[in-house]
Amino acid sequence: MQSIIGLIAIALYLLATAAAAMHFRNIARARPSSKTPLLILWGGAVLLHGMTVYLRIMTASGLNLAFFNALAMVALLVSAIVWLTAIRRPVENLAFIVPPIAAVCLALDQAMPDHFVIAAPADSTLQIHILISLLAYSLLSIAALQAMVLAVQDRRIHSRRPGGLIRMLPPLQWMEHLLFQLIGAGFVLLTLALITGFVFLEDIFAQHLVHKTILSIVAWILFATLLIGRWRFGWRGRTAIGWTLGGTVALMLAYFGSKLVLELILHRA
Repeated sequence: MQSIIGLIAIALYLLATAAAAMHFRNIARARPSSKTPLLILWGGAVLLHGMTVYLRIMTASGLNLAFFNALAMVALLVSAIVWLTAIRRPVENLAFIVPPIAAVCLALDQAMPDHFVIAAPADSTLQIHILISLLAYSLLSIAALQAMVLAVQDRRIHSRRPGGLIRMLPPLQWMEHLLFQLIGAGFVLLTLALITGFVFLEDIFAQHLVHKTILSIVAWILFATLLIGRWRFGWRGRTAIGWTLGGTVALMLAYFGSKLVLELILHRA
């Protein structure tokens, strides 16, 4: 049953991507178009994705956050957040990026199940730290996707070729405003994740955690610098994009890079 639910979720993600293509093709041809079919398919995929992730992660022995389980969970959070945002704001252009990536992450989780319990049911403080960390990773990952879309939009506008999908995007100023909203919210959660890590973990600089801790702090510094630069010096455009992508890369290396090496290469916690 778990595999069937996962396969249906993957199919719905792919159908949502196709619906997005049809939606934007109609807009490009000046035809009436509604994003409702896209949102319905995408929402169904998110719901079934959530059921699959819940069944895989919530076990009797604790949270099973093996590498591909964690990857599928972050993909779920990213997909759910963008879907909820798309209901009220014109960010459905990310439907060309988020649903296919979520489908791939879920497919990998289906194809390569593993078991790596990281927090027992009674260890609620550690579970809180993990949840806040995953939410921070998810929001800042969305910010990175937004930054990449913004980079393409900025390049096309400056080259005076704002055609295709770029012409359908919201104004550049609005896209930058959304980017910094995402970074601000993600930065707050990342700060909470670091604080709860220092408070709840016995030794956050232990040998198996030190690389994760240092890279997370590096990411925090990069995002803090970007927010201060925006506030004090009005950083925007390519400067903001570069700092956003740099901070996200450091953050992804902190979590998924370390999990990849420890679990899949070294086969240890």
